[in-house]
Amino acid sequence: MIATFARVTLGATLLLALAGQDRPAVKPAITVDYPLNGAVFPPEFPAPVFEWRDAAAEATSWTIDVSFSGGQPGLHARSAGERYTLGKIDPRCVSPNNKPPALTPEQAVGHTWKPDAATWAAIKRYSTDGGATITLSGYAAADPAKVVSQGRVTIQTSRDPVGAPIFYRDVPLMPSDAEKGVIKPLASTAIPLIAWRLRNVAETSSRVVLEGMHSCANCHSFSGDGKTMGMDLDGPRNDKGLYALYPIKPQTTITKENVVAWSAFRGKLGGKLRVGFMSQVSPTGQYVVTTINDPGKAESDYQRRIYRRDFNSNYYVANFKDYRFLQVFYPTRGILAWYSRATGRLEPLPGADDARFVHTNAVWSPDGKYLYFARAEAKEPYALGVKLAERANDPNETQMKFEIYRIPFNGGKGGVAEPVAGASKNGMSNSFPKISPDGRWLIFVKCGNGLLMRPDGKLYIVPAGGGEARLMNANTKLMNSWHSFSPNSRWLVFSSKSRSPYTQLFLTHIDEQGNDSPAILIDNSTAANRAVNIPEFVNIPQDGLMKINAPVTEYYRLIDVAEEHLRKGELEPAIAGFRKALADDADDPMIHNSLGVALSRTGHPEEAVVEYRKAIALSADFPDAYNNLGGLLLSAGRVDEAIGNFEKALQYSPDYAEAHSNLGAALAQQGRIDRALPHMEKSVEYKPNDANARRNLALALYRMGRVKEAVPQAAQAVKLAGGRDPNMLALLSRLYAEAGRMPEAVDAARRALALVPNPAGFQFAEELRQRIAANPATKR
Repeated sequence: MIATFARVTLGATLLLALAGQDRPAVKPAITVDYPLNGAVFPPEFPAPVFEWRDAAAEATSWTIDVSFSGGQPGLHARSAGERYTLGKIDPRCVSPNNKPPALTPEQAVGHTWKPDAATWAAIKRYSTDGGATITLSGYAAADPAKVVSQGRVTIQTSRDPVGAPIFYRDVPLMPSDAEKGVIKPLASTAIPLIAWRLRNVAETSSRVVLEGMHSCANCHSFSGDGKTMGMDLDGPRNDKGLYALYPIKPQTTITKENVVAWSAFRGKLGGKLRVGFMSQVSPTGQYVVTTINDPGKAESDYQRRIYRRDFNSNYYVANFKDYRFLQVFYPTRGILAWYSRATGRLEPLPGADDARFVHTNAVWSPDGKYLYFARAEAKEPYALGVKLAERANDPNETQMKFEIYRIPFNGGKGGVAEPVAGASKNGMSNSFPKISPDGRWLIFVKCGNGLLMRPDGKLYIVPAGGGEARLMNANTKLMNSWHSFSPNSRWLVFSSKSRSPYTQLFLTHIDEQGNDSPAILIDNSTAANRAVNIPEFVNIPQDGLMKINAPVTEYYRLIDVAEEHLRKGELEPAIAGFRKALADDADDPMIHNSLGVALSRTGHPEEAVVEYRKAIALSADFPDAYNNLGGLLLSAGRVDEAIGNFEKALQYSPDYAEAHSNLGAALAQQGRIDRALPHMEKSVEYKPNDANARRNLALALYRMGRVKEAVPQAAQAVKLAGGRDPNMLALLSRLYAEAGRMPEAVDAARRALALVPNPAGFQFAEELRQRIAANPATKR
């Protein structure tokens, strides 16, 4: 990423040289590192910085002679060969877990020259019908007339304009280990540093169109007509089941009305569904294809929204402190589903819904008739006994060899999925299919394992209907991915780490026969210590998208802040935050439930009951709301109503430990110990480190006369509570006494009384004092 250029010293800015001027024959000793021989530039591209290394140590100045194959007069310039300079640094993105960008070994010993505007314009004008050969000649200070080194490179200018801007994500590389034992690609506090930019390749810099969002947004896509954009979006509480789908305007706004919640499709798929992965808008903008979880075991809407089973059982994820390749991430299960804007429904795609395979990375053919996607055998993401990978391409990664398939969309009816010859069955992992807008070519990434940001990823091109795949000339030495075709099918943008760990954008030309040119750098795409990814050409005018506003994410931020206050016990600001959120959206059941919790803890049970009932009315399968409502009803002595709510909670979440414990306690109050005990035992089974669950089980066993079994449960409850709960200690004292273990009973009694400032109001105080007095031999 070059943000500033060295100035060149030109003996004459633009001099005409004699055609066929003789030069002394010298041994070529200058290596031109950029641009590479055969590079093709767009007609609107600004002047690049030429980079070279000179093997002649005595060379201190250089001449640049440009000759043209069409016979036009040549150009001549002089240069002092200034050293390469890196671009600007974003100080916000400096971290203990990354390093500043550095010169490549070639740049560290190399020299540069940037043509002025007139010289570059002439080079482009005369190199459209043939090549422009740039010859560099080195001169020593001792003999300025003698050529001591020489090298050359031939470049060309295409008549094909790029013709459309590039939209891409601009991210810091700041892996975080703020949580003990947990590494994140980016700390939550750094998410607002992510930006989205639009780049016109005719200009020397890009512009930011979206930044400062509280929520993380990921893969984006555009309709072929440039009228619709879609983006995977994280909602409140890290809900990754949201998708923003909105019209593109110069001033674009994303509101709640533009957000689709994949988790809201209860009853339409009947299975686990929380995350839509790598969603893609259709060419007309009427459909979206996405990867969802294998329907499998049915879950409630609440479970799909809250539980992370989909990540645990459907994705391989490994995060590293190494900022250069800081994450490995790919699905190991999943089917394709399509969403219709007209019907508001999400449906599995027949033929790409076989749970034996993982189907992902789906993209549309330009006519919308076919979907191309990556498929592999489904498997567990984490093999037993195999430790998590510690770096990208670690042999311990779960091995997934994807192949590119094509399936007819057929109005959502699907069909038979068939492997694409040349992009499948080659012993490698094939992913990221992209079809040229003219429908002729498929470009994909081939690597050793998985998909997404692979160090060994290489771009291959093959006819869209299949054939012999060819390794593209544009490939760089490290990571080639995230590619996208220009609307005229003549240019491909992609990302690479070949020049810096901070990923950069590159461009290659593709001719009628599918031949591509060595890559050229789209310079100054962001700060030198930031990375760019997911570049995509957008079929809009250069001023067709100036700004994206996302007020919906401010709403999500408000909820997350209120939830954090609640977690910390800061109840008044939590209540204020939840009420403000409900003023914007009164139909969110989770906010009503959280407000109920905060109100209950501040001594307003009647108001809390109202909020829990609203949550249930909005989401009839919300186990937390049933359990919380049941708890308040039980405290109010309305035991039968409480039992009904606890049973509802368990109906929708059978492994809900707290609801089992509460139901057991309510049944015990009615003297139905035989029915209560199984629930107490399940509560401990599902949540063995819950002190209250252990205490309730101990009480139930005690009431059944099973004192010896109750003692270890009560002792464990005391331990889990840190020995600071007087009621648990009092219960343990009673159980020890009835088990005939008086020294331990007295010890527990003393510890309980020591924790009660006013023993007169303590339920077991007198009993404990009598126990201590009756056993003087145990006094210490």
